[in-house]
Amino acid sequence: MSIPQALCLALWQCAYDADIAGSLTRLDHAAARARKLGADLLVCPEMSLTGYAIGAEAVQALSEPADGPLALAVGEVARRHRLAIVYGYPERHPEGRQPFNAVQLIDDQGQRLIRYAKTHLFGDVDRAQFSPGTELSGVCEWRGWRLGLLICYDVEFPETVRVLGLQGADLVLVPTANMRDFDVVPRLLVPARACENRLWVAYANACGHDAVFDYGGLSTVADPEGAVRAQADREEDLLTVVLRPGNRQGGLGQGQWPCRRPELYRALVRR
Repeated sequence: MSIPQALCLALWQCAYDADIAGSLTRLDHAAARARKLGADLLVCPEMSLTGYAIGAEAVQALSEPADGPLALAVGEVARRHRLAIVYGYPERHPEGRQPFNAVQLIDDQGQRLIRYAKTHLFGDVDRAQFSPGTELSGVCEWRGWRLGLLICYDVEFPETVRVLGLQGADLVLVPTANMRDFDVVPRLLVPARACENRLWVAYANACGHDAVFDYGGLSTVADPEGAVRAQADREEDLLTVVLRPGNRQGGLGQGQWPCRRPELYRALVRR
């Protein structure tokens, strides 16, 4: 395991662009700004390259494999700015069904480190456009930090973050497209998930509106004590927070809370 370094995290809160070319251009500009602010890792919203509520036909038409052209384009942005990037995209389903709502982490050398498909679909739009992922994120190590991924609604389930904590995650990265009616998530649930699992949670939301939804912003970074270290307002923003090895608690998998009794929790996995 490598020695952890200080990590400057940037969250890009943005409105959706009407086309992929425009989204990639804006990502390039955001990455340049983030790097000038000292960021090592940039987290973008859910479905950041295509837009979220674009309809099932458009999602299918724009879907591609995890190593497709979008990944190559984002990898080039990451290399050019020496900045790791977490971004959202529609991932082609291997059986031809509705695509996955996916995110992946590309490092500062342009290499794909970890991907994840949203497992908990929210509402009619999500269920009409996407197939649910079949397993939770694993944890990857980068610069000594153990990183896991979730997407939007996933973080509202205590079990999802707990699974990452039990794998020893230090930091959970959550691209999202949350609406204004659900401010309880960034204001209450994100800090709670961080505190109850003794890890960092970074929640990067969209803002503005499209033909279907009004997105709520309030992108949030919460520390392992549940303290909010940064939170955006409603408009476009680029938040930065420095995480240092001394405030890296290591999650439940690193010996935190040894008095847990998993044999008592069987009801959690009953249907």
